Amino acid sequence: MAFKPLHDRVLVRRIEGDDKTKGGLIIPDTAKEKPAEGEIISVGEGARKDSGELIKPSVKAGDKILFGKWSGTEVKLDGEDLLIMKESDILGIIA
Repeated sequence: MAFKPLHDRVLVRRIEGDDKTKGGLIIPDTAKEKPAEGEIISVGEGARKDSGELIKPSVKAGDKILFGKWSGTEVKLDGEDLLIMKESDILGIIA
């Protein structure tokens, strides 16, 4: 299924963190926090100013990003858990 977010929204796949601590301890699934790092899958065309002028998004598909802990809406597309969020929920791009 093809999915294209509208306006200034983006479709994000979470990037899972490590299963071990730096000291080598294994972290059980119940103690893990959801990662706040992801990869952008798809980007909408952008927001519009009151004048109707299009504001292009600052991110593109393939960018690795950081986002707020409670950002976005969880959706399931083709059996995969993804997030839809506004571009303003993105904290930064990982270089």
